[in-house]
Amino acid sequence: MHSDISKHSGIGMKISELSQRTGVSKETIHHYIHVGLLRKPRKTKENVANYSESYLERIRIIKKLRDDYFLPLPVIKDLIKKQKTQSRSEKYAFQFLSEYFRPVDRLMSDAVIGADNFQKVTGLGKKWLAKMENWGIITADKRAGDPVYSYDDVAIGKLLVDLERIGLGPQNGFDPEALRPAADLFRKLVQKDVKRFMRLLGQGNISEESLREKGDQAREIMCLFFYHIYRKFVLEEYSNYFKSERRLE
Repeated sequence: MHSDISKHSGIGMKISELSQRTGVSKETIHHYIHVGLLRKPRKTKENVANYSESYLERIRIIKKLRDDYFLPLPVIKDLIKKQKTQSRSEKYAFQFLSEYFRPVDRLMSDAVIGADNFQKVTGLGKKWLAKMENWGIITADKRAGDPVYSYDDVAIGKLLVDLERIGLGPQNGFDPEALRPAADLFRKLVQKDVKRFMRLLGQGNISEESLREKGDQAREIMCLFFYHIYRKFVLEEYSNYFKSERRLE
């Protein structure tokens, strides 16, 4: 994000510069304007128009939805209309989910080999990588003596950096070790559930291939369940907290 562009007032620039800042071609931007995905910008002089940060952000969102989810433009147009009426919580959910739940990344992701490469990809420092590995939050396999980090480990590393970016880092008084009990709890819960799942399926006449297939399906369903149940409980607790705070005023 460029500090010389405010959220709404914007700055004058040529469409070639707009293209460079957003990673979207001039022809594509013109097409987005033509089909109504973008409003026609206000020209300040010849070949120069006024673009706000929110205008640039909309172009980036459209690009992300096209590149990562292969959505047609009419569907994107409807999504953008709905986003205008979303709550702040829903907008943040869209922001982070579109970053971390991209199907293309899941299909094309490769393991990251080596701690140095992991730090470059995620932005997580050496000290905190060592701590997260010690706490069992990030767990690398070994290949020819080098640590190999999975897609999920990379996502966790990036999320930890995002926590610090929004003001939930050690310098703000947040102790990352608070995440350790949650990881320990989830590990025990998962171990228990996997054993129970395998025992139940093992009682039937089922091939190993079918067992693995059902296990893969159940894994993804339960991952989504845990995401939504945690989000649901957090939203409820936030609502209760702010209601009680208002009563005390």
